[in-house]
Amino acid sequence: MVQTTRRIKEYLRVIDIVIEVVDARIPRSGRAPLLDQLAARRARVVALSRDDLADPAATRLWLEDLAARGAHAVAIDARKRGGVARLADAIGATSRRDGRAAKVARAMIVGPPNSGKSTIVNALLRRAAAKTEDRAGVTRQLQWFRLAPNVELMDTPGVLPPKISDVAAQWKLALCGAVPRNRYDPAAVVGAFHCWLVERRPRTSVPDLETFAEARGFVRRGGETDYHNAAASYISAFNDGVFGRISLEIPDDAEAA
Repeated sequence: MVQTTRRIKEYLRVIDIVIEVVDARIPRSGRAPLLDQLAARRARVVALSRDDLADPAATRLWLEDLAARGAHAVAIDARKRGGVARLADAIGATSRRDGRAAKVARAMIVGPPNSGKSTIVNALLRRAAAKTEDRAGVTRQLQWFRLAPNVELMDTPGVLPPKISDVAAQWKLALCGAVPRNRYDPAAVVGAFHCWLVERRPRTSVPDLETFAEARGFVRRGGETDYHNAAASYISAFNDGVFGRISLEIPDDAEAA
């Protein structure tokens, strides 16, 4: 993470546009505060990825909040052409506004691990140019692509702060796949999520880990419940949208305060 951040900082000297990809379910925890310092003078486009998994009402609030802060923000599902087209239009509009329409503009796409950056790059290029997998840490190197005749795009490895002190941010990032699977206890993450959800939706139909494990048959020999593997499956189900569209953050909520 430190090495990647250092390289991003070096390349920013020749970058005109920063495209920040953030999981639409965690637009606060998923953003890198350091990026605000490093790219303060660069044109910024914020892409709220995985829009299909987030609560539409919460996403609208985030788009309004980001626009009020001066960012050109769009919500997208990289698997659908319309969402990617909106992002491409935003990049083009930012390039023209920055006075680079007549020459090559260099854009950098950044964000936390497994936020969908490479999927978005492939969708923008309309080909499988960047490697993608459903886990954090797949992109290892900085890569340049020709996005348009007058736009070059750099894909970067995912970046998180070396230390995340906010406990809520820790489980949210893990639940959304931004943390490598060997770095957290999945049962603890699921437990934290369900407690958080019940506080906000006392009548929620989303099961707790025990109910989920029983329903899916996660039982070891002797009848003992296999909570570890059940929790891993629970997290996958959450990210497949099995429990519905759930946003974990809204602007200016009480938890953040």
